Amino acid sequence: MTAPLSEQRVFPLSGTLMHYTWGGDVFLPALLGLDNREAKPCAEYWLGVHPNGPSRVHTERGEQALDAFLRENPAERLGLPVYEQFGALPFLFKVLDVAQMLSIQVHPDRQQGLAGFEKEEAAGIPFNAPHRNYKDPNHKPEAMIALSPFWLLHGFRNELALQAQLDETPELRHLLPLFGQGDYRGLYRTIMELPQQEVNRRLQPLANRVLPLYREGALNRRQPDFWAARAVETFCADGNFDRGLFSIYFFNLVHVPAGQGIYQAAGLPHAYLEGQCVEVMANSDNVLRAGLTPKHCDVPELLRLVRFEATEPMLLRRRPGTCSEFPTPAAEFALSHCQVAGGERHFINAETPTIVLITQGEGTGIEEGRRFPMQAGSAFYCCPGSGLMIGAASALSVFTASVPGV
Repeated sequence: MTAPLSEQRVFPLSGTLMHYTWGGDVFLPALLGLDNREAKPCAEYWLGVHPNGPSRVHTERGEQALDAFLRENPAERLGLPVYEQFGALPFLFKVLDVAQMLSIQVHPDRQQGLAGFEKEEAAGIPFNAPHRNYKDPNHKPEAMIALSPFWLLHGFRNELALQAQLDETPELRHLLPLFGQGDYRGLYRTIMELPQQEVNRRLQPLANRVLPLYREGALNRRQPDFWAARAVETFCADGNFDRGLFSIYFFNLVHVPAGQGIYQAAGLPHAYLEGQCVEVMANSDNVLRAGLTPKHCDVPELLRLVRFEATEPMLLRRRPGTCSEFPTPAAEFALSHCQVAGGERHFINAETPTIVLITQGEGTGIEEGRRFPMQAGSAFYCCPGSGLMIGAASALSVFTASVPGV
């Protein structure tokens, strides 16, 4: 006689696909096994409980929204420590395909997020208003791991590097006295507050120089001129120049090899430029934009949040071995990656709420006698205290997001 199965604690999970205009039309449909003959842009795949795109959990009783599933029994499905500290699943897990440049942006810290949210709520600003900055009372630290060669802007260059960049860029050389010996605030405030007519006057000569080189293939991705030319073609079709072009020369231009990553803290200006990645963040959608976008830019609020200091990019590097963790200061999430060879087994012991995502390969997951087919795009929610054994039929790439130290 077959023994009855114990209560299920690992569940297949379906995420939400976001069709932002900057997304590609191949990578995410291929990952998820979707037909995209219409070539719709597919930018992000969300796994979590964010109200803009909650995931669906597949149980023996049918399909259910993950947020509702967790609320039914938070002590068991989130764990009491996580529920008492955060009240809900505190992270959002994503896969991104950055085919076009994203807006330059800054995220608030926890205190700024709460204050900004309460202020906009009191003012009665609708959630969907284009000028609303704070969609929730949270902060938004985030970490990404590249799935392909990835390019981004990340914080201000150090003083000597920024002085050299301004000097090497003839159209920006006039900004050298303004920056002086490291006046990041003065430099940035000046270009962010310039009237649009003056922005156009100063950036037209830059566009005239870099566009022909870009179109001839004479520039490469390690040069700010490459991204400035691409930004002109992407964001400046109406004859007005996006002031975010200045920041391409002010900020660190970072290349992240596949398998490595980077962490974005509050107040750090950044922008994703190109590539595919997995990303995990606190469960928030609070963004202050600073250019390379047609969307609203609240310059006074932005200037209040930006950290005006040099940033030394520190990559999150993969350690040798089957599994590697990518530590960050965030209390809401921990991120790890395992490469399981074909024919091998891997065990996930979920001490806290955990989302597992397969990005490559095929295999089978087993939990207390239940078997789950695994392939690229498969995802699972693991309750605290659960165990998942993964058998790899072919080499598997397994990412896990969980809550650390609770």
